[in-house]
Amino acid sequence: MKNPILQMKDIVKEFPGVKALDGVNLELYEGKVMALMGENGAGKSTLMKILSGVYKKDGGQIFYKGEETDIKGPKDAGEKGIAIIHQELNLLPDLSIGENIFLGREPKKGFTIDFKKLYSDADALLKKLNVETSARELVGNLSIAQQQMVEIAKALSLDAQIIIMDEPTDALTDKETESLFNVINELKNEGKALVYISHRLKEIFEICDYITVLRDGKFVGTEDLCNLDEDKMIEMMVGRKLTDQFPRLETEKGDTVLKVENLCNEYVDNVSFEVKAGEILGISGLMGAGRTELAKTIYGHFKKTSGKVYIKNREIDNKSAKDGLKNRIAYVSEDRKGDGLILDLSVRENMAISSLNRMSSFFRIDKKKELARVQDYIGRMRIKTPSEEQLIRNLSGGNQQKIAIAKALMTHPDVLILDEPTRGVDVGAKKEIYDLINEFKSQGKAVIMISSEMPEILGLSDRILVLSQGRITGEFDIESATQEAILKCAVEAKEA
Repeated sequence: MKNPILQMKDIVKEFPGVKALDGVNLELYEGKVMALMGENGAGKSTLMKILSGVYKKDGGQIFYKGEETDIKGPKDAGEKGIAIIHQELNLLPDLSIGENIFLGREPKKGFTIDFKKLYSDADALLKKLNVETSARELVGNLSIAQQQMVEIAKALSLDAQIIIMDEPTDALTDKETESLFNVINELKNEGKALVYISHRLKEIFEICDYITVLRDGKFVGTEDLCNLDEDKMIEMMVGRKLTDQFPRLETEKGDTVLKVENLCNEYVDNVSFEVKAGEILGISGLMGAGRTELAKTIYGHFKKTSGKVYIKNREIDNKSAKDGLKNRIAYVSEDRKGDGLILDLSVRENMAISSLNRMSSFFRIDKKKELARVQDYIGRMRIKTPSEEQLIRNLSGGNQQKIAIAKALMTHPDVLILDEPTRGVDVGAKKEIYDLINEFKSQGKAVIMISSEMPEILGLSDRILVLSQGRITGEFDIESATQEAILKCAVEAKEA
């Protein structure tokens, strides 16, 4: 390769009680995509926040276009030609798409904003991304996936030389992902240098040229992708071989724990199924099929208009999430930050909030008991946190997800509903989450797992339901389930 456009050498970053980065190196090249890899908590986001000016480094050097530089803040990074697409959306819902894209950089006509040019330029960026929505649409009316595309358009509008993409496809459909990859290839041809962070290994091999791996805040190495396969990449990331990525646990199935009969509302249409003790029921389907809505109806977030739900042969009628918990159903949301966690509370407070009644007597919380249970789950789930009092917003996405699952498990549910349980989670943390699901299953509990990852559904489920437009369009036991058969049920029903 020719000389790098950017080098980060021996970068150090410390926070109270933790050394987040310890001598990390990175090199970026024009016309190349570098995958920044590592488990959750490895230091990837911290390193990118230093590069984009959000954090100041505590040690090391940054060289840009051959000269040593200091990035003083996000505005300085932008002026130097460095743009970042954050995993967490940073948009204003009450402004239009165009206004969000050019916020603070609006084209002017004299002393006023040239809205005609603003919307024309924004529409051109959306067209490049194959987004059909008008730039005049309010961001608050968009889906999460559409908002993600607006964030991408915002970064492209800066005409940056270095573009950082942090989990850019996390909320995108396959079609939107394909559009993004086309844009990435165009940017490569234009000589841009890209950093791509993703836990989806298939994407890394499809779109990236080389990888840089971090582990526990330290630099592991850089390697061309042509020299690696998936197993070698995982080994670099976690420091060990993952011999059994999907650890299926065979258990004796017990009596029916959850029974759903002819469930209907505006989201689901005449849905019936059962889940037995010691069974994982996988739910598959395309985006918008009604999977999450079905889970939230069972849990009580959405009200049913007809049908019946039974827990251990006892009919229940959940009208709220509180009812769901009371009837020993726990739901782990696909949107951990929006629905699952309270970011300004500590690890301890988040984990214990749904099960305080189990640690209380005479209207007082037994703090000793609460702390013991929280520390037990931190240890069992290998949650990386300086202490149980750390604010949850300061933890990596994978550790936040583990806490969301721990919060559900601490309620001692009979039915555990997991909605995209490993979204945005690295391969090492995925294995730990799978082991916890199996532990829950081995205790004779019932698990419903909703996942968009076909290998995950096929690797862990005992039975699989396929949903389309709120209806069950297929059911498979694991021996007969194939990716082709599942997709056929999902797609054919949708097209019909």
